[in-house]
Amino acid sequence: MSAVALHHRIEGSRGGAPLLLGGSLGTTLEMWQPQLHALGGRLRLIPFDHRGHGGSPVPPGPYSIEDLGRDVLALLDRLELERVCYCGLSIGGMVGLWLAASAPERIERLALICTAAHLPPASSWRERAAAVRAAGTPEVVADTVVERWFTPAFAAARPEVVARHRAMIAATPAEGYAACCEAIAAMDLRPALARISAPTLVVAGAQDPSTPPEHGRAIAAAIADARFELLDPCAHLANVERAEEVNRLLEEHLLGGGGAR
Repeated sequence: MSAVALHHRIEGSRGGAPLLLGGSLGTTLEMWQPQLHALGGRLRLIPFDHRGHGGSPVPPGPYSIEDLGRDVLALLDRLELERVCYCGLSIGGMVGLWLAASAPERIERLALICTAAHLPPASSWRERAAAVRAAGTPEVVADTVVERWFTPAFAAARPEVVARHRAMIAATPAEGYAACCEAIAAMDLRPALARISAPTLVVAGAQDPSTPPEHGRAIAAAIADARFELLDPCAHLANVERAEEVNRLLEEHLLGGGGAR
C-alpha cells in the first residue's frame, strides 16, 4: 500500500531536536497537549495523526503496522529530516518499534509508552473492526475504550479530560479505526526487537488493561540496554494521566542522555 501524507503539526523550538509523537488508536494529535506545553522549549515537537485518524487520509483497509510506519518515513522525507527521536503510545508505540527495527538509521532515540510488540487474541481486534464497520462509527466502542484509558480515580477527578478523549474516539473515521484494529490483529513484532539499537525508554501503567505492564517489560527485556519505568497508579493514556512524570522521563531520556538503568 502506498504511503499517505500524514496530517501533522510542528511546535516548540525550531532549533531543537525533532521529536515525532505517534498517538493511540482512536485519538488525534491533540492527545499530546500535555507534552507540547512542557517539552516545547527544548524540542521541535511533531505530533501527527495516523492514517485513518484525525486530519490524515483514510485509505480503505486493511492496514498493517508496516503501512503506518512507511507513512512516518514519508513524513520524515517530506520534512527533510534524516534522523529523529520518536515517542509513541499504544499503536503509536507499535509503529515506533517497526521504525526502529526496520529503519534504524532514521531513529536517534526511542520512547515507548503503554504499548506491546504482540497483542493477542487477533479475533478480538477483528471483532472490534467488524462492529465499527457495521455501525459506521467507533461510537459503538467509545465508552468501553475510554474506560480503559484512565484509572477510575482520575476519571472521577477529571471528567472533562475523559469526555475530550471519548469525543476523539467517536469522531475517528470508521474505516480508519477498523483498519488499524486489523493492523494490531496481524502484528507480531517480537522477532524484530533484538534488531533495535536506538537507546530505548519503555513506560508502562500499572493499571493499564489495554497493554498490561508485562508487555512493556517484555519489550525492555528484548532490546539491549532498554530502560523500563512503571507508573502506579496509571492506566493506558499515561502521557495524560501522569503527564508530569512522563514529561520528566522523556526529558531525561531525550535530552539528558539517559540509557539503561
